[in-house]
Amino acid sequence: MKTGAENDPILIWGAGAIGGILGAYFARAGQAVQMVDIVEEHVDAMRGEGLLIEGPVEEFRQQLPAATPAELRGRYRRVILAVKAHHTETALDMLMPHLSDDGYIVSAQNGLNERLIAARVGAQRTLGCFVNFSADWLEAGRILYGNRAAVALGELDGSMSDRLREMHSLFSLVEPDAVMTDNIWGYLWGKMGYGSLLFATALTPDSMSDAMDTPRHRRVYAALGEEVMKLAEAQAVEPLGFNGFDPEAFRTADACRIDESINAMVAHNRKTAKTHSGIYRDLAVRKRKTEVDAQIGTLVEIGAQHGIQTPALARLYQLILDIESGQREQSSELLDVMVASCS
Repeated sequence: MKTGAENDPILIWGAGAIGGILGAYFARAGQAVQMVDIVEEHVDAMRGEGLLIEGPVEEFRQQLPAATPAELRGRYRRVILAVKAHHTETALDMLMPHLSDDGYIVSAQNGLNERLIAARVGAQRTLGCFVNFSADWLEAGRILYGNRAAVALGELDGSMSDRLREMHSLFSLVEPDAVMTDNIWGYLWGKMGYGSLLFATALTPDSMSDAMDTPRHRRVYAALGEEVMKLAEAQAVEPLGFNGFDPEAFRTADACRIDESINAMVAHNRKTAKTHSGIYRDLAVRKRKTEVDAQIGTLVEIGAQHGIQTPALARLYQLILDIESGQREQSSELLDVMVASCS
């Protein structure tokens, strides 16, 4: 597929699970890309033998132009930022010299990073993006594409634009059902609600589906979703649902509907080769810091700004920090600890 701008390379900053898949699909379709990553072995693999995308969705290898931040030269009109949320500020510091005067940044990340990006470059140079397909960075040169799932792009002010249509066309190479939306904040806040549930599953060694499916812990997931929806309402955002997550169920605290939503999320996640969240992998496999500050910590801060109590989110935040620091180990018993904050 040709996009009409094949000779105008897209800079993809962060070639991990999301950025790597986007770059491989774009390049295979004929769109010029320039990958950037801080892991030298990963950069060498991409520009050498090529990046291997594997899993049940599709398997292929794609050679990609790649560089470390120190090696990168030139300026780019289109930049896709695909680093972990807590690395956003550092990545912006490094990429700003490479953003052309008429350039803009697409945030293919988890969280509300569009706020940080817009504060640096302006809302008019920021394009919102929501990605829910499952992927894992396995090792240098290898990425698991676990399943297809919802993808949406939108201007922060809800308008339709040529650049939005252009990016939508490219993202549709990865997810044919990707949508252009006039409510990108609704998708991002929906993902914040769903993401809070995934952080709770990462308290345990269990898969996402198994952790959510435990009857005695359903109240934990209900409380987290309800708190996030209260925050979204305070922010004057109407969250949107996807892949089983039903924002209205949590907003109205409808127990039966919440149970149906959790069942749907369990069913969705049982169909993916990515059994555990990226949060779990950060804690248990890669032994590194998670996005908890940028996601759950941000939600707690927003609650404080509005005078809204968020006991479940605050407890979850502290438990993840405890695991990161080695004070606690992942265990289903931590969900029992969470129950006390959800009464």
